[in-house]
Amino acid sequence: MTAAVISRQDGPATWVKLNRPQRLNAMNRQLVDELAEALARAEADASTRVIILHGEGRAFCSGDDLKDLDAQTASEAATQAWVEAIQNITLQIMRSRKIVIAAVHGWCVGGALEWVINCDFRLFADNTRWFFPEVGYGLFVTGGVTSLLTKQVGPQMAKELMILGEKHDARKALEVGIAWRLVAEAALLDEAAKLALAIAERPAGAVADIKHAINEGFHSSLADAMALETSATVSGFLSPEAQARAREF
Repeated sequence: MTAAVISRQDGPATWVKLNRPQRLNAMNRQLVDELAEALARAEADASTRVIILHGEGRAFCSGDDLKDLDAQTASEAATQAWVEAIQNITLQIMRSRKIVIAAVHGWCVGGALEWVINCDFRLFADNTRWFFPEVGYGLFVTGGVTSLLTKQVGPQMAKELMILGEKHDARKALEVGIAWRLVAEAALLDEAAKLALAIAERPAGAVADIKHAINEGFHSSLADAMALETSATVSGFLSPEAQARAREF
């Protein structure tokens, strides 16, 4: 089976590419497991200073692959394991001693958008489209965004984005603070590489300590938020109404 995630080393940067372009890089168990493995390898590699997360093809990631819903929700235990695997990516990104850059283009949806929000710097191509579809299916968000996003954009905007689930463009992401910077799609990966080199020029220990201090201080309720999300997401996946809506997608 073709690798769902491909990683490569380029100087101080490890590039981690979501690689299911035929499904707009939608999240299935293979992709999530391979992403976890790639992040772990980059974390263990002393020469890696920055991790750049990006997507192959027409999208960064179109969110949870609903064609795998039956496998993901075959039992409560399977559902719990699936949600915990998704949440583990958040913990890997946010607890990493490396800076993680998200280079986002095309569709960035649901769980993938939540991973992007976990990243330290978020470069959005000008053709990016993003939204939170979960509540529309009767599901729930992950990635700690009930805490992280609320602190970044305020409670009212967070509720608007997550409850209404409307589709937005790259400019909106910049306006509300989800995107760090907008660039032309053709320049996206070059700009990510430049940013990675700029970060790598700084002392590694100081950079890692700054990331840790900011994340621990600003996101002090992350663990509690993620525990609530995990419970609510498992319940949502197992809901007959949510499963029926997802199958209609």
